Amino acid sequence: MVLETIVLPLEPFSFQKNGSRSTEFAPISVYSIISLLLSSISIGVSFPFASSSSLAYPEKLSAHECGFDPFDDARSRFDIRFYLVSISFIISDSEVTSLFPWAVSLNRIGSFGFWSMMVPSPILTIGSVYEWKKGALDWE
Repeated sequence: MVLETIVLPLEPFSFQKNGSRSTEFAPISVYSIISLLLSSISIGVSFPFASSSSLAYPEKLSAHECGFDPFDDARSRFDIRFYLVSISFIISDSEVTSLFPWAVSLNRIGSFGFWSMMVPSPILTIGSVYEWKKGALDWE
C-alpha cells in the first residue's frame, strides 16, 4: 500500500517510446527544480547566522594552522616550502586516486593494465626519495 503511493505519482514521468519530449525531460526538470529549491533554502538559512558581528571574536583573528595572520597583507612573502609540500601532496594524491579503481578492476584489465600502473609508481617513488634526500621537506 505504501509502495503504491510512492510509485504511482512517478508514473507520468516514465519513459515511453512514443512519448512527447516534455514527458521525456520531466525527471530532469523535477530534479533541477528540487536542486535549485534546496540550494536556495540552504543559502537563505545561512544569512541570519553569517552576521558581520561574528568576526569580532579574537579566535577568528588569531593565526591558525600555518602561522599566518588571516587578515594580513596579501603581498607578503610566502615560504617556497609550502608550495613544494603542496605539489608533492597533489602528485601523490593523484597517484593514490588512480590506484583505487585500478586495484578494483585488476582482473579485467590484463597485463597491459597492470604494467601501465607499474611504470609510473617507481618513477614517483624515486622522485619522492630524491626530494626527501635533498632536504626539500626539512623545516629548519
